[in-house]
Amino acid sequence: MPIMLFVILALIFVILLIVVTNIVIVPQSMVYVVERLGSYSDTWSAGLHVKIPFIERIAKKVSLKEQVADFPPQPVITRDNVTMQIDTVVFFQVMDAKLYTYGVNQPIAAIESLSATTLRNIIGEMELDHTLTSRDVINGKITAILDEATDKWGIKVNRVEVKNIIPPREIQEAMEKQMKAEREKRAVILKADGEKQAAITAAEGEKEAAILRADAVKQQRILEAEGEAQAILAVQKANADAIRLLNEAMPNDKVLALRSLEALAKVANGKATKIIIPSELQNLGGVVPSIKELLTDPKED
Repeated sequence: MPIMLFVILALIFVILLIVVTNIVIVPQSMVYVVERLGSYSDTWSAGLHVKIPFIERIAKKVSLKEQVADFPPQPVITRDNVTMQIDTVVFFQVMDAKLYTYGVNQPIAAIESLSATTLRNIIGEMELDHTLTSRDVINGKITAILDEATDKWGIKVNRVEVKNIIPPREIQEAMEKQMKAEREKRAVILKADGEKQAAITAAEGEKEAAILRADAVKQQRILEAEGEAQAILAVQKANADAIRLLNEAMPNDKVLALRSLEALAKVANGKATKIIIPSELQNLGGVVPSIKELLTDPKED
């Protein structure tokens, strides 16, 4: 009895072990291609699955994520017989795990060979100068060709990027010299532009300074003219006030004669060579005693 129980327990343990080892959990972004008795049976997506022991097996685990294949440089010849090296990067994604598993042996190697062949065909129709300046065109053409060719392998080629274009050494040296000449030319142009801008700035500064000086002279002359005008107005006002006061005082003939003599004295002190004496002052003999009497303070009331 104990031996029979041991056998039963051992059998149960083996069955449980077989069941547990055939429980398969497929992770996210992965699919498993399952074969039954050597033939394709099913494609398991993410989740829990149970494999039939000894009958089913997992033939291939396939990632559905976008993958990157960086291929080494490939020698290509342009239409003008220039040999260069071009390396590409292919971004692809598995869309059908069954076709990917059974459609081609070593899919990455197949993509590399197809990429190299396609690249040679495209570059062979282009000249060197066009090749160096047409990366986008090359990328678009090779992507379209690879995507169509890999459909039967269950692969979707999203894009192909030309990473490096390496021309022959002598062409590289010529290109470097040309680039150096272009840099020197740009430096000369920038220097000339800087000097031109500096000259323009200096001229503008001198112009503004001249304008400011002219404005200062103008303001000075205006102030001087205003001062002279004010001085003339002040003199005229003083003369007008003197005349007004004289009129208000109602001077007699003696005072008027005295004022006339003062005016005559001022005229005589000037540069005039001819003096015209009014008729009222011609009889100086009668005027002088009157002036003397006017200038003498009276002693009597």
